[in-house]
Amino acid sequence: MRERSSVGELADRLRQDLDRYSPGGKLPSSRALVERFRVSPVTVSRALAQLAAEGLVVTRPGAGAFRAAPRAATAAAGDTSWQEVALSADGAADLVPRTVDASGVLTTLAAPPPGVIEFNGGYLHPSLQPERAMAAALSRAGRRPGAWGRPPIEGLPELREWFARGIGGAMTAADVLISAGGQTALTTALRALAPPGAPVLVESPTYPGMLAIARAAGLRPVPVPVDADGVKPPLLADAFRATGARVLVCQPLFQNPTGAVLAPARRPEILRIARDAGAFVIEDDFVRRLVHEDAGPLPRPLAADDPDGVVVHVGSLTKATSPSFRVSALAAHGPVLERLRAIQVVDTFFVPRPLQEAALELVGSPAWPRHLRAISAELKTRRDTMTAALRRELPAFALPHIPSGGYHLWLRLPDGTGDTARAFGSGGEQSLTAAALRAGVAITPGRPYFSAEPPAAHVRLSFAAVAGTGEIVEGVRRLRAAWEEPA
Repeated sequence: MRERSSVGELADRLRQDLDRYSPGGKLPSSRALVERFRVSPVTVSRALAQLAAEGLVVTRPGAGAFRAAPRAATAAAGDTSWQEVALSADGAADLVPRTVDASGVLTTLAAPPPGVIEFNGGYLHPSLQPERAMAAALSRAGRRPGAWGRPPIEGLPELREWFARGIGGAMTAADVLISAGGQTALTTALRALAPPGAPVLVESPTYPGMLAIARAAGLRPVPVPVDADGVKPPLLADAFRATGARVLVCQPLFQNPTGAVLAPARRPEILRIARDAGAFVIEDDFVRRLVHEDAGPLPRPLAADDPDGVVVHVGSLTKATSPSFRVSALAAHGPVLERLRAIQVVDTFFVPRPLQEAALELVGSPAWPRHLRAISAELKTRRDTMTAALRRELPAFALPHIPSGGYHLWLRLPDGTGDTARAFGSGGEQSLTAAALRAGVAITPGRPYFSAEPPAAHVRLSFAAVAGTGEIVEGVRRLRAAWEEPA
């Protein structure tokens, strides 16, 4: 983290100094900059590259860096108001508007301002990512014979086999497609299985990114409530009968946001209900590798117990590695696999081969199991720290389920009573979210996780995107200050 900060600081200093040089003027040598600012040669190189990307300097190999010529005057802005009519007219005949609301996704992707504690993150903090192991894997992958050639459309056979073994059951490499991250795989699956205007059953609450995918494809998300044991089978059966839906999207393991695990008795029930309805189940197995140290044996993926091709399985490496390590698997039995393959080819061609080769190098290295053991222990510690801090600082917040996997907690807010608590009805989560940001902590409101009216106000707090347990304790203290802030 310090190296990244130094790059930005040096780029700022050099940017301020550019007025000393005329266009085309030569900047000090890299060696001189290293000595003057007491930074590493790598930092100097990255800072100059940043300025070059901004068009402020020009680098010439063997000659050095020079101030760039002034930019041409910016052209006057055009009138784009016509697009509002064109975009609205395109959707006039749609059964469901296909506008895209990405706010729920952007909440977990946007970096908070400096000094703000990141309880809204959806990925591991850089200190938890296997950066050295990934860098080594990428380096080795780049030297593999043919590493920069075109890969098989379905993905590298060895990587498909690795994912198939992880799923288990009758799944083989022939049933697996390599995809560019879980979000892309879910998009492909929904496009393959449901036509525009069709209903799609979703857990309630559920991952906002999946709701955004469905709505962007013109689908109608229909909520099916979950409890601590996952989807409720009687309500699922009712939803299939009432809507005629042919797709259910679910997260049976450490569901986002509740952390629920589908109970053993419900697993065959879910598959039977879907099969009787002639429907597919899209299984988003997104955090299987973020199990906590105290979880015990994990249930198998639903796909492992499904010989009939009801389940389309999505599994990813991203959550356990880095947001930029976008490698996932899309697995299915039967004719649906060809449709999934065709849509993926049309949309993305294939996942870049160097990234697939790097994934193989990573998961086949001794560093991979060490990394998984390390984050398993660390996530348990962070979960316990956040749970204890919440019970101490905010005892009125209900924590109905403490998950044994994943990276967040799901809290139900109390009704507003007394002098210091605000009434959290419609829009109340946004009020707390804004107050928390003013107090220096970013949180995720619960409303985007519901496809219909929520039963109560909730917030989701991530314990994986922060630097450590000290930030967790301080973040909860700041959240209490925001809760006690006068309305």
